[in-house]
Amino acid sequence: MKYLKNMTVQILVACVLGILFGLLVGPWASNLKFIGDMFIRLIQMSMVPLVMSSVIVATGSMSGKGAGRLAGLTFGWILGLSAVSALVAWGLSSLIRPGAGMAFTGTLDPSLAKSATETTGWQDTILNFVSKNVVDAMAQGNMVPIIVFSLLFGAALNAYVTKTGRTEVLHFMEQLQQIVLTMIRFVMVVAPIGIFCLLADLAGEVGFGVVTTALKYLGTTLLGVIILMVAFSLFTAAVTGIKLSALPGKLTEQTVVAVTTTSSAVTFPTVLRTAVEKLGVSQRVANFTLSIGLTMGSYGAVLNYTIVVMFLAQAGNVHLTAGQLILGMVLAILLNMGTITVPGGFPVVAMFLASAIGLPFQAIGLLIAVDWFTGMFRTFLNVNGDSLVALLVANHSKEIDMDVYNGVRTVSSEEIDPEEYEKQFQAADAAD
Repeated sequence: MKYLKNMTVQILVACVLGILFGLLVGPWASNLKFIGDMFIRLIQMSMVPLVMSSVIVATGSMSGKGAGRLAGLTFGWILGLSAVSALVAWGLSSLIRPGAGMAFTGTLDPSLAKSATETTGWQDTILNFVSKNVVDAMAQGNMVPIIVFSLLFGAALNAYVTKTGRTEVLHFMEQLQQIVLTMIRFVMVVAPIGIFCLLADLAGEVGFGVVTTALKYLGTTLLGVIILMVAFSLFTAAVTGIKLSALPGKLTEQTVVAVTTTSSAVTFPTVLRTAVEKLGVSQRVANFTLSIGLTMGSYGAVLNYTIVVMFLAQAGNVHLTAGQLILGMVLAILLNMGTITVPGGFPVVAMFLASAIGLPFQAIGLLIAVDWFTGMFRTFLNVNGDSLVALLVANHSKEIDMDVYNGVRTVSSEEIDPEEYEKQFQAADAAD
């Protein structure tokens, strides 16, 4: 019975019971959906202040040339792993050909096509990374403009603190971050109930038959996720020297939250806590790298959207030129940056990819039917990939506490005093 007190076990039990309950009662389970939606909203409403405070604190408290090095390493690893994800997707899709022989039999919501046509090109995609009104971006939950603003604010705060020595604003942002994290911990107490209701509704509405609608597509995506996760883990262990066998257990809790909510944003607090308390990553690196990775580190999305491009081309018997293929990969990397934090963005992204490359979009109806499952695969790789990037970045600046990783010492992400790590910060800056 002591195992039932563990949050991970509670969530796993809730997953199984939710699916079984939904299959048993059928469509009636939709009456529970509002409870699951409320749980998701309770988490999502905390994301903007958490991300803003985390990025501002990380950027505002950095000093020396190591700060720029940290940013360069973070973006470099994220974009590098994203490119690898796109290449693996292309290779698997060419080998398995998930779209070959597919036939469109359903209808597509006209509003999806309307939404897709509103996105005009890559220039606008990049332009929208910067908001004319950050308050509006906060209200809409547009995470990329929020992170851009937070980076600029943090850099300005860093310059102000360096010039004046006044740290009141920086300390306020640190306190705000810890308060929001505590609030989210309160919400996570009811996570098993929320997840039970979400999965009961899904199983009651669509059953297991939906999985077989595009089995090769699901299989290709899952195989890609497995290959990339294994490859990324082996590479990270080889570079950092961590004990590989201990890694899966440390990532279990965030993995369960990720695959059941299909949202990197909802999983973010757990990922942040896991990095510090289980992986031994310093608070400094965890705050900066994971906050950036929340929006940019979407390796599963890049994998999935590249497979979508190949799937649609194969379903419509369209031969992709090298230029179209490269464009599809680049768009997959760019577009996921603004959609990965919110579940349900797949249809619009898929429609845009089809329109931009000139692919038939009718077969998207087949993919939408199983997107909840591919969402699990995407989010699994997204959040765990971010954790591995945090390890890689922390390794470069020697900010992995191996005693914490090996379970010899225990730390809390709420109680960590940055002054305790001051010598390590200075050593990292000197090494850079």
